Amino acid sequence: MKFVLMILVVLIPAVCAAEVRVLALDQAISIAMEKNRDIEKAREYAHYVQGKYVEERAAALPQLSLNATALVAKDGSNQIAGYPAQRQFGRAIDLTISQPLYTWGKLNAAIRAAEVGLKTADEQLRLYRQAAHRDVVTAYHDIQLARELSRLAQENRSQKLRHLDEATRKFNAGIATDYDVLAAEVAAENTMPEVIRSENGVRMAREKLRFLLVMGKEEVDVTGTLETSSDVLFLPVGFEEAILSAGKHRPELNDLRLRLGIYDELITIANADDKPRLDFKGGAGWRWASLSDPGPALDANGAAWNIGLFVTFPFFDGLKTNGRVAQARSDLRTKQIEEGKLLDSISLEVRQAEFSYREAAEILKALSGTVKQAERLVQMAEKGYEYGVKIRLEVDDAQLNLLQARSNLVRAERDFRVAKINYLWAMGVVGE
Repeated sequence: MKFVLMILVVLIPAVCAAEVRVLALDQAISIAMEKNRDIEKAREYAHYVQGKYVEERAAALPQLSLNATALVAKDGSNQIAGYPAQRQFGRAIDLTISQPLYTWGKLNAAIRAAEVGLKTADEQLRLYRQAAHRDVVTAYHDIQLARELSRLAQENRSQKLRHLDEATRKFNAGIATDYDVLAAEVAAENTMPEVIRSENGVRMAREKLRFLLVMGKEEVDVTGTLETSSDVLFLPVGFEEAILSAGKHRPELNDLRLRLGIYDELITIANADDKPRLDFKGGAGWRWASLSDPGPALDANGAAWNIGLFVTFPFFDGLKTNGRVAQARSDLRTKQIEEGKLLDSISLEVRQAEFSYREAAEILKALSGTVKQAERLVQMAEKGYEYGVKIRLEVDDAQLNLLQARSNLVRAERDFRVAKINYLWAMGVVGE
């Protein structure tokens, strides 16, 4: 009865679960590319920089404005002896235009910086797409690993229960002691925590993938098993080629290099603040004016227009422009230092990814034949126990070795696949 209740504890969550959507790896990646939150944020950033480009470009285009006024005024200083000041009424409507003609390169630099900003949005999107691809592949293989470990735990428990049945039959037949039955019962009960733990590991791994895919309340599971062919255990490329690839394709590095161009343009923008600029301005409209009490009312109206070129030269601003230029140059130098630091960091990531790949491949290769040997060992131990030349302890040891061999193999297969995707990510080519 105790065993039945314990099994129900494991099975009830699975029975009560909602309908599960089973995905292949390419399907999971496709969903992530559409729904992942970080990718959505990167797409929204692209909209922001597009708006910034429009804003900066607007400064180089003509500025048109329609203005209307209506006023009443009386100025006592305009009184002439014997003639008191009259009240004045005025109305006007004007269309004005302003067009910068020369700004010492400030407008062109701002537009170029905004254009570079558009390219940084593309790199931001690539960065999050590659990260999502890597995370989804890792989570996918984590589910496969958790499922295999759960299966092994269930098989181990089933085997221990068979041993308990066997010990019970022998005890009833008088060829085994109550010690043998108790030992078998304890061994069977000791398998239950690992069964529960492994089942929960499957649920947790599935939850992580569901989070990455933004599946809401929909349950998700994966297909396939962790089986790796021996002909894919070699590095995709060597370290030197991987470093070159990372230098060309890592999106965060490309993004930083683009931002160096923006900071260079900011120096030009800051340097133009105390330089001459030339603007064209003009306007045209209609004016109405009238004079009234005291005295005779006078009314007049007519067209009005003006046009001109205006030169502005703030040749001394208290060295404020010099300060801004110094800040802009410092910002550029800081970004250049960050570029060097990022290159060193990427080189370290590629090297570590290469080491992890080699380690995972070597472990997987070393374990590839261990399971078959352990299975053979179990068969020999069980046959020897059947003929009375082996003791139960030797059988248990052989079964434990087999369980460990199988567990180590599936972990090695998972680690190899994750190491491979991490190596491609370090090179900047994952998903491309």
